[in-house]
This record gives sequence, C-alpha cells and structure tokens, in this order.
Amino acid sequence: MSTILEVTKVALDLLERERAALAANLLDSLTGAFSDEDEGIAEDLRRNAEIEANPDQPILLAQLDSDIQNRRSC
Repeated sequence: MSTILEVTKVALDLLERERAALAANLLDSLTGAFSDEDEGIAEDLRRNAEIEANPDQPILLAQLDSDIQNRRSC
C-alpha cells in the first residue's frame, strides 16, 4: 500500500499536462475495466492528444456550446 501512496505523491508533483498524460495512459491500460459504449474515453484520449500536440489552439466557449447544441439536435 505504501507504494501506491509514494506513486501518488510523485504523480501529484508533476505538471498538470504531465498528470493528464499519465491519467490517460493509466485509463488506457484498463481496457477491460470500463464499459465505454459511447466511446467517450476514446474521444477524451483523442482530444488530449490534440491538446498535447498543439496547446496554443484552444476552443472558444461559444464554439463548444454550439457544438454541444448541434450534437443534441441530431
């Protein structure tokens, strides 16, 4: 149990983007542990990779709201 606590302490000292990448890698390693019928985890991992590749192109809130409304309309 102390190993988990040690790993957690080290992980929390990482930069936010490093913690996000670590979390994505850990979730990806749990392929059978989650039911992802709507492929939400895969989408999150894809978006995380896009942000990692180009962090200077954030989406505007208005664009996000519009995208959400468009998805609900379908």
